[in-house]
Amino acid sequence: MSQLAALAAGTPKSQRSDLYVAVARLFSSQAAQLSDHERALMREILKRLALDVEMAIRISLAEKLADDPDAPLDLILLLADDAIEVARPVILRSQKLTDREILEFLRDADEARQTVCAQRPNIGEPVTDKLAASESESVLVALVRNITARIAPSTFETLVEKSRRMAALQEPLAHREDLPDPLARQMCDWVSSALKSYIARSRRLDPSAVGGAVAQATRSVTVPAAQDASDGGRKLVDKLAIAGQLKPGFLVRVLQQGQAELFEIAFAKLLEMEPVGFREVFYRKGPRPVALACRAVGIDRCVFPTIYSGSRQARSISPAISNDERTEIDAVFGSLTRKEALDILRRL
Repeated sequence: MSQLAALAAGTPKSQRSDLYVAVARLFSSQAAQLSDHERALMREILKRLALDVEMAIRISLAEKLADDPDAPLDLILLLADDAIEVARPVILRSQKLTDREILEFLRDADEARQTVCAQRPNIGEPVTDKLAASESESVLVALVRNITARIAPSTFETLVEKSRRMAALQEPLAHREDLPDPLARQMCDWVSSALKSYIARSRRLDPSAVGGAVAQATRSVTVPAAQDASDGGRKLVDKLAIAGQLKPGFLVRVLQQGQAELFEIAFAKLLEMEPVGFREVFYRKGPRPVALACRAVGIDRCVFPTIYSGSRQARSISPAISNDERTEIDAVFGSLTRKEALDILRRL
């Protein structure tokens, strides 16, 4: 092990990427046989090498280990502490991270990592309670939009109270089926007219039970209002496209901000598709069309999980992917040109 450390220190920068991958593979395969001292030394070697290794290589490693149930926890935690682009896949998907490990990880996690933790499927009540204590809007919104997250009634009380001053929390909270009815009624004291109306309809509440404002809200919420919001999104996207500023990065940004409709309008524009047809293919035909759409606009394979899980969570659709589907996704990014991906997508 000391010889490996000396080799890492003396390796030219141009060759450190290969050494980084080799050491990571060795760590992954031999972790059970290593002593505590050797594991610590291995982690230190990888941390030092990472400074000179391209992010794409580190992301590729993280993507592979995120789905490896036998990956050593030390290595998963090392990657989770890397740049957020590297950390995201392991935080979101690694089976090695139990709720106990995540709670420990959250003690020192920055806002970006807390947000990704909040997006992780099936997090339990201790984790959601810890995340709900955050004052970060991005963390709280990600948590509430995570329909697989298990949230205790007491945690919902915390979130509902915070929605008084964080308007971004109100809509996703109101749309959670597991939000206790008394808390939904309580929100009617400060949410918008549209949400008052939605709460009254979805909870089958007597408008008089949640205040006279709900009856007025129900009358005021009309299809043209929704159409106005959609038209506003189209106008913004059109302006960005004309100015040459409509880029794949915009899609990631608005999706992470919870603006699902704007994400769909912008994605459809980049693909030169109508939003209605785009949604039909994007949401109802599995993950392969999502991979095709990402490939067609130049979104990298390492960003695909963010697009797929974020869009599914925004529309209350399970983000699960089978092994066969994962193989299809890899084939899209590994063998198709952008034009080929677009042609296939348009024929679906």
